[in-house]
Amino acid sequence: MEGGRALYTVRVHTKGLRSGGYSRSDDGCLNIRHSLPSFDSSGTNSEQLFAACWSACFDAALGLAALKQKVTLPVDISIDAEIDLCLSGEAYFLCARLNISLPGLDREVAHRLIYSAHQTCPYSKAVRGNVDVQLSLL
Repeated sequence: MEGGRALYTVRVHTKGLRSGGYSRSDDGCLNIRHSLPSFDSSGTNSEQLFAACWSACFDAALGLAALKQKVTLPVDISIDAEIDLCLSGEAYFLCARLNISLPGLDREVAHRLIYSAHQTCPYSKAVRGNVDVQLSLL
């Protein structure tokens, strides 16, 4: 690992195709069936999982940014993540929108927190330069 140490490692076993397969974590907390986007409601799809994981991670990054900037976050913070699976020719790609609600915070302060969180969130870093991302303060 370049320049750091692992703070946490997760192990997930995935078997089967995107439609009809499954993923299970070694601790048993995650146990899901997979389905294709919007075609089969018997399972979840990769885009839903990515949206859930990224928004949860972004929430934690907002908390870290607030701590560093000595700002108290509202208790009813929420993030609505929207992930588009797109197609251009034969190439698939993602586009994303994170719609962030920080009720009661001054808009300038909220924008600073969102910018800071986007710089430190590991998911935001992972997609930077690869996914068109829009961040919106609701």
